[in-house]
Amino acid sequence: MKSHSSTLLAEVRTFRQNHPEVRYVDLIALDIPGRFYGKRYPVEMLEKVAAGSPLKLPQNAVLLGAQGGLFKIGDYCFHDGDPDANRRLVPGTLKPVSWEAQPLGQMLITSDGTEAPIEFEPREVLAKVLERLHGKGIHPVVAFELEFYLFDRKLADGLPQFARDPLSDDPDDQPTLHIERLSRFAPVLNDMVQTAQAQGIDITVITAELGPGQFEINFGHLDDGLRAADWAALFCRSTRGVALKHGYRASFMAKPYLQHPGSGMHVHVSLYDAAGNNLLAAHQQQPLRHAVAGCLELLPHCMPIFSPNHNAFRRLGGTVNAATQASWGYEDRDACVRIPESDPRNLRIEHRLASADANPYLVLAAILVGLEHGLEAAREPIAPLNEDRASGQAFPLEMLEAVRAMQQQPALREGLGAEFVDVYCENKRQDHLAFQQEINAREYRWYL
Repeated sequence: MKSHSSTLLAEVRTFRQNHPEVRYVDLIALDIPGRFYGKRYPVEMLEKVAAGSPLKLPQNAVLLGAQGGLFKIGDYCFHDGDPDANRRLVPGTLKPVSWEAQPLGQMLITSDGTEAPIEFEPREVLAKVLERLHGKGIHPVVAFELEFYLFDRKLADGLPQFARDPLSDDPDDQPTLHIERLSRFAPVLNDMVQTAQAQGIDITVITAELGPGQFEINFGHLDDGLRAADWAALFCRSTRGVALKHGYRASFMAKPYLQHPGSGMHVHVSLYDAAGNNLLAAHQQQPLRHAVAGCLELLPHCMPIFSPNHNAFRRLGGTVNAATQASWGYEDRDACVRIPESDPRNLRIEHRLASADANPYLVLAAILVGLEHGLEAAREPIAPLNEDRASGQAFPLEMLEAVRAMQQQPALREGLGAEFVDVYCENKRQDHLAFQQEINAREYRWYL
């Protein structure tokens, strides 16, 4: 513990030396809906925390709804006295914030690794899954890909406007999938990449996607699943800030336009043993097939994680490369679980179903539990799409049905933790019901 504190203290002191202009640091963590919460600390107080002083925040901050309110979930929030819970600083995440008007720093905090971790904190859920897999000799290597849209900074009557292309105001004039669009938006995209890199994030490939003002960013592969999810979460935060600085609004909303493709979160996962052998490639790739079968079996029960809100369900079906069934295939982007072409050393799955606004810690945790379940059950999967284009298993396409499917799945309750599953499902149910408590203009047009 003393050595750990010494490392953190050295990190904070080095940061202060390199950034003497920074007076405050945002200590941040991801809540259940995937939004950051936290506190803004004077940097001198941060040094005390790094040296071992307690860091406490309300436990129930993790349970915030999409709009920040609290819901009654069991005895939490309104019958537990709203207790504090210990957090710890995540080493290596103290970085400068360049998109704010005033000098600022930020650092991730978490309850995992504390004496009493919060069972439903997303990072803690993933930490437990990874710890269990490591205990079984399974070591995941992970890479995220995120799609997002750029919009004009100002909304028009509450609706998003296309990002203004420097050469044209016509959204139809934006070259789809062309390298030219990267050039037209180079100033903001380059700043996004440089800012992410300053946060310690390894950005690899940038792609102009199908939608007007839509892009995809790929991250490097990591043998640390927690850090990989940290990268995805931090990239969303920095990208929104950089976009505003350039006069745009960046959004990871799953389906901002009905007539254009939605934005997804694609996760590449390979599994290795302690000696570095690819477990999925052994025995003529039989473990790969078992892992796929497990993913597909649990996928319909993970929909509240992969599609965490009403809008995310709109993304499923009817557009390019958005699956409508739990399916798999080799080099097939219509599949939920795609097997990219690779050599045995790099054999992996690409899980393509989650929306870009899903919680990266929970998405990865759910995928890993599916892989784990499949390896242990050792069952054959359904036919791949390459053999049968109709192959697939139905999954819920509405939140309340999805919550019921998730809450009653034994393997998921065991893999993610029963307390987490119950809390998460109730949070999603309450959030969905709260969203429905508004009459929109269309209802008046149809039914008045």
